[in-house]
Amino acid sequence: MTAAELRALGHDVQFVTPENRWTVPLPTYPDIRLTLAPRRAVESALSSFKPDAIHIATEGPLGLAMRRACLRRGLVFTSAYHTRFPDYVHARLGIPQSWVYGYVRWFHRPSAAVMVTTNSVEQELSAQGITHLKRWSRGVDMYLFRPRAQPEKVDPSKLPSFLYVGRIATEKNIDAFLALDLPGRKIVVGDGPERARLQQRFPDAEFLGARHGQDLAEIYASADVFVFPSRTDTFGLVMLEALASGLPVAAFAVPGPLDVIGSASVGVLSDDLRAAALGCLTLDRAACRLHAERFSWGRAALQFLENLVLAEDGSTPAIKKTAKAH
Repeated sequence: MTAAELRALGHDVQFVTPENRWTVPLPTYPDIRLTLAPRRAVESALSSFKPDAIHIATEGPLGLAMRRACLRRGLVFTSAYHTRFPDYVHARLGIPQSWVYGYVRWFHRPSAAVMVTTNSVEQELSAQGITHLKRWSRGVDMYLFRPRAQPEKVDPSKLPSFLYVGRIATEKNIDAFLALDLPGRKIVVGDGPERARLQQRFPDAEFLGARHGQDLAEIYASADVFVFPSRTDTFGLVMLEALASGLPVAAFAVPGPLDVIGSASVGVLSDDLRAAALGCLTLDRAACRLHAERFSWGRAALQFLENLVLAEDGSTPAIKKTAKAH
């Protein structure tokens, strides 16, 4: 979506990703692929595309290779922190967060600007000694994700449906949702390494697999409450998709939900996730849609563009081309 917005403004965008390259599965998460020859991929992009600006999206192998290439060539770049990398690594491998934060500080130190989604993430990284931070929010496709009927409160006489959408992985804390004693249906959309275990443990839940586009949008619109059990997401784009579809959000009162929902009456944030889910049944669905309209991809893309710097000298004039390395 960011690329589409930038191209509409007349900019050229090229992505360097694992797609169509030799890859291996990420340990503990085979759906994520790691590039075997990241240096060749980034060197090819730098030589053929000759970008005016370079943005590194992740701290993985391709991002690391682009970082090395930029430092070797004397090119300036920006980067982003959009995953609580230390928490994820700790959840999967047991490595202390403090060790991983050391790597994060090292990785982003030469970046001209580290883009973050929310004030909470900015405060967390500042506390870890990362200070060159810029805001880059997120948006939602308001046409695709929309109520399919007149927004209204849920009919209390009908059994409600509670929905989760996202990766089915350890760090998403989906057990906390599926273990709740709730009336009606529990629906899980997505795929990942934890799916088989969760299906076996919670046979009454409905696992629909990965869904996309119109199919996904209709699932959102047909549900009553969106449950977001993660405690580690920096933003949670699925919350915006749910709100745009008219779904109130039940979540823990942690960074991410606090930034997206805050004190607005479009969700319930509580350490008691069951109470939060039930409390959402009385919320105004039309208000959820209005809240989501504050977030647009056009506005987010302009933030991104304003944060970029010229690779040759680090200045910030009008940008002609951007290369984004994952």
